[in-house]
Amino acid sequence: MKTLKIALYTLGCKVNQYETQAMEQELQRRGHELVGFEEWADAYIINTCTVTAVSDKKSRNAIRRTRKLNADAIIGVCGCYAQVSPEKLQELEIDVLGGSGERMEFLDYLEEEFERRHPIVAVNDAMQRRVFEHLPAGGLSVRTRAMLKIEDGCVNFCTYCIIPYARGRVRSLPLADAVAEAKRLAEEGYREIVLTGIEISSWGRDLDCEETLTDLVEQICIAVPQMRIRLGSLEPRTVTEAFCTRLKELANLCPQFHLSMQSGCDETLKRMNRKYDTARYYESVKLLRKHFDRPAITTDMITGFPEETEEEFEKTLAFVEKCAFAEMHVFPYSIRPGTPAAKMQQIEKSVKEERAHRAADIAKKMHEAYLDGCVGNIYPVLFEQDRDGMSIGHAPNYMEVCVQQSGIHNEVKNVRIVDRKDSVLYGEFV
Repeated sequence: MKTLKIALYTLGCKVNQYETQAMEQELQRRGHELVGFEEWADAYIINTCTVTAVSDKKSRNAIRRTRKLNADAIIGVCGCYAQVSPEKLQELEIDVLGGSGERMEFLDYLEEEFERRHPIVAVNDAMQRRVFEHLPAGGLSVRTRAMLKIEDGCVNFCTYCIIPYARGRVRSLPLADAVAEAKRLAEEGYREIVLTGIEISSWGRDLDCEETLTDLVEQICIAVPQMRIRLGSLEPRTVTEAFCTRLKELANLCPQFHLSMQSGCDETLKRMNRKYDTARYYESVKLLRKHFDRPAITTDMITGFPEETEEEFEKTLAFVEKCAFAEMHVFPYSIRPGTPAAKMQQIEKSVKEERAHRAADIAKKMHEAYLDGCVGNIYPVLFEQDRDGMSIGHAPNYMEVCVQQSGIHNEVKNVRIVDRKDSVLYGEFV
């Protein structure tokens, strides 16, 4: 097989980013050259997202762009959009169409296509998958923070979400394998690992073992004490007294917890088919603040979900302020065809956006209040990049910190926070 110039483009979540990084590593191992997506290439790979109709559109636009760069290039498309809507993508004359799994096999087909020049469709049934696809962790860029995918799939079936159909049932990376991957990343020079997955709170449910996510996090933290360990998005019910009691003893666990919320109104949560109510959610918030010192509790929120009344939205805003999040990402509801919510009574676009603006204003005030509470404190900051003569990094709570010195890449240094400007903290070395 001759050396090919291959460009990759990723849409969507951290799991997609992780899987693209794994494909990049494998392509280089096979001797191919990686180039930027806007450059001429022999082949283009688009790793798609389908969480909203807008995501679908972005995926199609990315595919069309490749034809303008090189009309004769091989185009390979994989990911969640390819998984749930392969027939729509075949209309775009894709050369190799894969789904949300079997990434190494997908690369085999991509190489074969240069010899065959005959379109290949390799999309299997995601719901039939039972084995976790073990892909190499880490990226090709300068080593600082690595993602480690520990879980795939979801069986929550929220009414607005297509992902269970795109990813299939829960599959988990065995504990021993996760620990081995963490040790390898430490040996390669990474300073932080983010444990990621489609629904990491479900880790271990498919394995023939009694371990839970708490056990996994504990074992990884103990195995690589020199590395910071950060958790991906958590289902609120994961946070229990036992979860907090055990994890607070781990000095290298980052005190940042992203608790998936979506709404702060019980009626809306019920229509969303979420598995908790606001009382249970707030219990998790209180537990984290009881056991961890000023943890950064972050969340996501959807505005204008079908049938949401003004009264329901006001309940959500009141609940959000009660929780006092360190950071909150706000999204106007976007219809995802094929989900139960798409058939519900929809809210006017202008109302969804107006509510999003109101929620974003509250999110900004909460974020700034949390940052103001960081001023005067000392944090070990992992420095990742230079910008305008300054070094930029993140504290364990994932707040961005700047210091007046450049060239401190991939080092952890203690910094006293002296000021806050907008959403950035400024500090000086201790």
